Amino acid sequence: MTGGSSGIGRALARKLALRGFDLGLIARGEDRLAETEAALAAEVPGARVEWIAADVGDETAARAASHALIGRLGIPSWVVFNAGIARPGLFVEQPLSDHVDQMRTNYFGALTLAHELAPKMAAVGRGRMVFVSSGAAFFGIYGYGAYAPSKFAMRGLAEVLRVELAASGIEVTLAYPPDTDTPQLAAEALTKPAATKEITGGGGLWTADRIAEDILRGAERGRFLVTPGVQMRLLAHAHSLLAPALRAWQVRVARRQEKLFRKG
Repeated sequence: MTGGSSGIGRALARKLALRGFDLGLIARGEDRLAETEAALAAEVPGARVEWIAADVGDETAARAASHALIGRLGIPSWVVFNAGIARPGLFVEQPLSDHVDQMRTNYFGALTLAHELAPKMAAVGRGRMVFVSSGAAFFGIYGYGAYAPSKFAMRGLAEVLRVELAASGIEVTLAYPPDTDTPQLAAEALTKPAATKEITGGGGLWTADRIAEDILRGAERGRFLVTPGVQMRLLAHAHSLLAPALRAWQVRVARRQEKLFRKG
């Protein structure tokens, strides 16, 4: 699993450990990985947790971490692609490096490891890949010019792998979690434009534990799409029809916020 030391990823790791899985975790923060291992050992006696501190956006580091974990644990039966960063901001103001960083971590991190692991899992003839995307992959959201494309790309990859890997016995699940109470969401608030806060603020706030359970339950049932909540389900099935109205609404919100900013 990537990004398994915090937020949804840590909740997924915990639930997989409770289900009896041996865990191989890849994340950047060595301290948080060690804390996650200790917490899981205390709650799930006998749980096996192996981890590598690495940046999945670095292809060489990601492949090396994968090789090391396979050496310790064998070829995985499940792979969860959860590593992600989000730094909202206005397109004309954000540096190009913000776009590159989010694409590297959110999309290329998943792509690299999927490309590394798919042949090995296919040789075994079984497995499941779980991609944790975002509601930002359904339609363009004001303020997510750097983040949304990375999740659109992940969505496209999962759609392709769903059909290409089926004959190899590898199933694919694509999850669209709504806003979840995690350190990542708190970090987003630091750069999120006022219009973006208003546009994204109506979907409620979910716990990481609840999202993790929904994702795993859906994957265990062989579902391709996991869409927690009414809002995500509606977007999953009708985003193309809703897109014109959503665009018009966002433009109105942005214009109103701009007027308020000028008055202030």
